[in-house]
Amino acid sequence: MTPTTRQEVLGLYRKILQIAKNWQSASGQIEETMREKEYIRNEARTLFRKNRNVTDPKLIKQCIEECEARIEIGLHYNIPYPRPIHLPPMGLAHKQGRTLRHQEKLRKISKPIYLKSHEEVS
Repeated sequence: MTPTTRQEVLGLYRKILQIAKNWQSASGQIEETMREKEYIRNEARTLFRKNRNVTDPKLIKQCIEECEARIEIGLHYNIPYPRPIHLPPMGLAHKQGRTLRHQEKLRKISKPIYLKSHEEVS
């Protein structure tokens, strides 16, 4: 990791911790605000530790883009949790064969960048 990239990653981590510190839930309830602040800190800690040993510059760039996207979406919608995606249900495909593999491939490709690591951690 280059020093510039390292500074960018550390800056994102500090930004997330600052957001968690100043976070206010949409409902305004203290319990919910505390729960959401803790979620933000835990999610950041988990994902940054998971990706600590990533050395591929392309993968590092993807992780940075995902982080920035999740920050922007979270601040815009005032929801710390990843927004759900709506894809066609798997029930349309047969239980086996080419159609099922094709459906699975389409679902994987169509997953937004801000959800790439969410299901791996959850």
